[in-house]
Amino acid sequence: MRRREKKSRKLRGWRTHSWGRVGQHRSRGQRGGGGKIGLLKHKKSLLLKITNGELYPLIGKHGFYRPSPEVNVINVGDLNGLIDSLQRRNLIKMEGDKYIIDLTQLGYGKLLGEGKIQKPVVVKVRAASAKAIKAIKEAGGEVLIVQ
Repeated sequence: MRRREKKSRKLRGWRTHSWGRVGQHRSRGQRGGGGKIGLLKHKKSLLLKITNGELYPLIGKHGFYRPSPEVNVINVGDLNGLIDSLQRRNLIKMEGDKYIIDLTQLGYGKLLGEGKIQKPVVVKVRAASAKAIKAIKEAGGEVLIVQ
């Protein structure tokens, strides 16, 4: 039997159209969530309809993550402050008037150029920025890049 009048016409002027308190039957919560929410749960039939029965394109993680190795860095200014404490612990050598510092043994991978250095040093390190090399050369030292 067909309804004589549509519900929307019949309840014109009734704020909720018999759906209860304000806001019910309006929001996304009534639809089981918006977008792709629930495609593996209560909207699975919709998912299968969209993908023609194949679950691959929309589900799971794809590709891979290649993390870059973490490199410990030290600035030239910090190195200047460390020289005295490293000498007291016999972790650096003195050759002539220059300090020999092996940053790879101390656990550092790269030397950066922030700050100033007053003492002449010979630094062994895997990598160094151009600014760091310039700062150490100006102080009378040198940077040796080690592999």
